[in-house]
Amino acid sequence: MHELVASIIQGIVEGLTEFLPVSSTAHIILAQEFLGLDRTDAFWKMFTVVIQLGAILSVVVYFRQKIYRFGVSFIDVFRANSRPDSTDEKPGSSLPTSWYRHPFCMVMISFVVTAIPCFIIDKKIGENMERLDYIAWALILGGLAMIVIDRIFADKAHTDQIEKMSLVQAIAIGLFQILAAAFPGTSRSMSTIAGGQVFGLTRSAALEFSFFLAIPVMFAAACFKLLKHLLEHPMPSGNQWLNLAAGFVTSFIVAYAVIAWFMQWVRTRGFIPFAVYRFIAGAALLWWAYRSGS
Repeated sequence: MHELVASIIQGIVEGLTEFLPVSSTAHIILAQEFLGLDRTDAFWKMFTVVIQLGAILSVVVYFRQKIYRFGVSFIDVFRANSRPDSTDEKPGSSLPTSWYRHPFCMVMISFVVTAIPCFIIDKKIGENMERLDYIAWALILGGLAMIVIDRIFADKAHTDQIEKMSLVQAIAIGLFQILAAAFPGTSRSMSTIAGGQVFGLTRSAALEFSFFLAIPVMFAAACFKLLKHLLEHPMPSGNQWLNLAAGFVTSFIVAYAVIAWFMQWVRTRGFIPFAVYRFIAGAALLWWAYRSGS
């Protein structure tokens, strides 16, 4: 029963923090510490990543109409570009008329830029996830970066929709996201948003692209970790599958609510409050790390 309750609590933490620029990984690890779970246990390591699938599903459901529209338009644009008499003009549409500049392609380009290096350094990523001091400093330095970037680049944005993104912007955001993977505590959301702002996206456009990029990135990471766990360790027991299911469902419900709230918040207030929170959380985690010798 303790593990089931712990799984639900972790699902709540995951749902609350996955899409906020505060690092869900840091909060999950901290939750496991306070819940008395063994963070070095293979199952809980895998659990931390796999319950992100619930948060992914919430993105798909929340943006289902836009995802459908993008899918239909991508097929139309691809077919049109394959015809010899096609033109670059498509009145009445805000979507790119070239398939390689379509939002779907921008997302996949960022994904590939992120995925290949992260696959190569996967072992190092796992080691860094066990270092509470690394995570604490990543929270603090990431908060400082958020403030500096928001102050410098917020008024210089020139891309207010992800439909207008360029190849350079997609590649840059993918490179920024590598930092989040290599240094747990940095926050995938913070990295993609900050990368987008540096390269000209508005706050809302950077946030929306972060949501869409989360779908392939988090799905690939979760499936990779689950498959790796199944190949290297005994099949999870019935209770462990139940724990995974509880964490998955809880993270989906909570994350769905957070997405709607966060979209509205960013449009009106920005990211500075989250940077301040990172300072506080990072300092608390740093104190806990030195106190526990982690």
